Amino acid sequence: METPTPTDTAAVEEQLGRTPRGLRAVAHRCPCGNPDVVETSPRLPDGTPFPTTYYLTCPRAASAIGTLEAGGVMKDMTARLAEDPELAAAYRAAHEDYLARRDAIGVLPGFPSAGGMPDRVKCLHVLVAHSLAAGPGVNPLGDEALAMLPEWWRKGPCVPVSQDGSGKSGEGDDAT
Repeated sequence: METPTPTDTAAVEEQLGRTPRGLRAVAHRCPCGNPDVVETSPRLPDGTPFPTTYYLTCPRAASAIGTLEAGGVMKDMTARLAEDPELAAAYRAAHEDYLARRDAIGVLPGFPSAGGMPDRVKCLHVLVAHSLAAGPGVNPLGDEALAMLPEWWRKGPCVPVSQDGSGKSGEGDDAT
């Protein structure tokens, strides 16, 4: 994890189209150099619980994941959890990893992990973000979804950010 620089914060703001809430760290960087996953606080500044510790910020990656979700990947993965005890055990371990990482930042008693873990697949965005932040082998279904994605970074950064961290460079990006 890296402390976000002003340039990172500006990039995330451009990616999301709003000021990021509860931003703690850059959890993963896209091959283009921009943050693509951030770590958020378990509680937002106003005290609201926010159980999504790893938040995918890259709009190109998010769009590609949305295509997978629309194609029924989540339903198929959830069905496989019911049929494959080894996969279910690995996914439960991913759930425990997610909770342990979140609890290391701040405990949210009674709140589930995220993405439907440990019993179903509810959000591939969260699972991919967890895989990118934690590294390969931690979240099997996040790793699977990540392997299905195109190389979203190939066209270069999803948002242009100036070196002064303003988030504005005067250039456009037709892909976001």
